Amino acid sequence: MSEHAPGSEHATPPAPDDPYAALRLPNYRFYVLSTVIGVIGTQIQSLAVAWEIYERTKDPMGLAYIGLARALPFFMFGLIAGQMADWFNRKVLLIVSQFTSMCCALAIAVLSYNDAPLWTFYAVLFLRASAGTLGMPARQAMLPQIVPQSVFTNAITWNSGSFHLALVIGPAIGGLVLASGPLYCYLIDACGMLLAVFFMLFVKVRHVALSREPLSLSGFLAGASFVWNTKIMLATLSLDLFAVLLGGATALLPIYASPEFLNCGPEGLGWLRAAPAVGSCIMALLLVYMPPMKHAGRTLLWMVAGFGAATVGFGISRNFWFSLSMLFLTGVFDQVSVVVRHTLVQMLSPDHLRGRISAVNSIFIGASNQLGELESGLAAKLGGVVFSVVSGGIGTMLVVLGIAIKFPQVAAIGRLEDVKPVSAEPAKDEKTAASA
Repeated sequence: MSEHAPGSEHATPPAPDDPYAALRLPNYRFYVLSTVIGVIGTQIQSLAVAWEIYERTKDPMGLAYIGLARALPFFMFGLIAGQMADWFNRKVLLIVSQFTSMCCALAIAVLSYNDAPLWTFYAVLFLRASAGTLGMPARQAMLPQIVPQSVFTNAITWNSGSFHLALVIGPAIGGLVLASGPLYCYLIDACGMLLAVFFMLFVKVRHVALSREPLSLSGFLAGASFVWNTKIMLATLSLDLFAVLLGGATALLPIYASPEFLNCGPEGLGWLRAAPAVGSCIMALLLVYMPPMKHAGRTLLWMVAGFGAATVGFGISRNFWFSLSMLFLTGVFDQVSVVVRHTLVQMLSPDHLRGRISAVNSIFIGASNQLGELESGLAAKLGGVVFSVVSGGIGTMLVVLGIAIKFPQVAAIGRLEDVKPVSAEPAKDEKTAASA
């Protein structure tokens, strides 16, 4: 892998210990701008559609169906999207994904204006999630083509920090705009996706050889096979999947904002949605100045356990400020685990499988986030809202214990900067990756 970003092959690369190393690369700045603006719009739309559907149904299952509509595309098209990211130009795929998302935002605005049946909302959310499924592996696999390997962990940290900054700005703006009606939120989302396309046009990526494997089932499953055989990667992705699936409380925030719980209205809902991202942003800033983690595996396990404990605290709270602080802590803990997990996935992946492995990672992320909404809605319907959140937090801590016992390789992971790509025989190489 080249040690220079595209367009700067003859320039001196940023120093690896520079906290702003990745941000000094113009390509990376355009990449981050495209991501942040798109996520801000998406968060505004997500807040508005959850509020509108719950206002129309007053039923937790209305929120659960949102999660289902967004989760299905990951399972239906995730592996195909990974194969496409290894076959075709990743930048083009991402732009197509962003443009399609813009069209879906406009469609949902039309549906809201006309008080269309709810099934049409779910249909458009399914299409929007399908577009995101196409773009996510391409976006993740493209990052090593933008930044040199020496500053890759720094780029992952800023990537996650900027993403969570968008998660702060989006709900905060969304909560204010939502007071005037959800239609305006959907229009802002469409504008955000258009700007995301604009900035992505300026990103230059390092050329990599595209896969020439023939279309086959084994080709589609190559990334899943790699993850299955690389136990460190399987364990860390499983940890995220089950932790967020069980411990995610964001799907039920419209209910917590209602008079029965915190009675904070749409503005308070916006801040509740933003609180985890505020914690993530602050933690991201701390991470870029802190020395590299010497025991990344053990840190990952403790952070996910803390995420579960903070979720329990939020579930039993009836005080707005305490609830806000618990959500803030979930963001702090999650930020560390995101940096460790994403760095491991990209650093362990060989170039020719990067798109398909990123697709598997996307499926894990999508399943945990969107199926988490479905699980939360179902649990709230069957056992109550508090039961759903508290039991999920406890389940998260139990998952951490199970992963630590089943996969001792995770606790053995040392410095992320020393992790090397796994070869065609991952089972033999992962001891080296873990002990590095």
